Amino acid sequence: MRRVWTYDPHSGGRKINPADQEPIRQRILAYANKNYAGKFTRLDIRFRGALAYIDAYTEPEPPSNELLRIRGETKDQYLEWMRNMPTHLCRLRHFGEDDWSVAFYTYSNERYEACILHNGKWTGTVEQGFEIGATYLR
Repeated sequence: MRRVWTYDPHSGGRKINPADQEPIRQRILAYANKNYAGKFTRLDIRFRGALAYIDAYTEPEPPSNELLRIRGETKDQYLEWMRNMPTHLCRLRHFGEDDWSVAFYTYSNERYEACILHNGKWTGTVEQGFEIGATYLR
């Protein structure tokens, strides 16, 4: 049997240079602040090899007295814990400046699942990739 090479936008990729990380972070933050202002308190963007992970932090809803009783916490303790609980949005894989694939974080499986962008393509810009993960911010 002959082996055939196929393109897989969800494996491999190019390592993200440390010098490029801050401009990428600023692009994502600018897009998020322009389109999702007020939906998050802060974003955490981490880089590892060819991957960029994006997490959001939000202001939690006030807990019920029943929930506080069950957890054995005060309201302030609960709110502080929830403010520091990230919402995993997505993982971007770098292939080139405007050539990124995206994987959406699924809480049902607790892992990143490969997906296509809203335009039907496998790769696009970091902003298009963020838009997939921003589903959790709506």
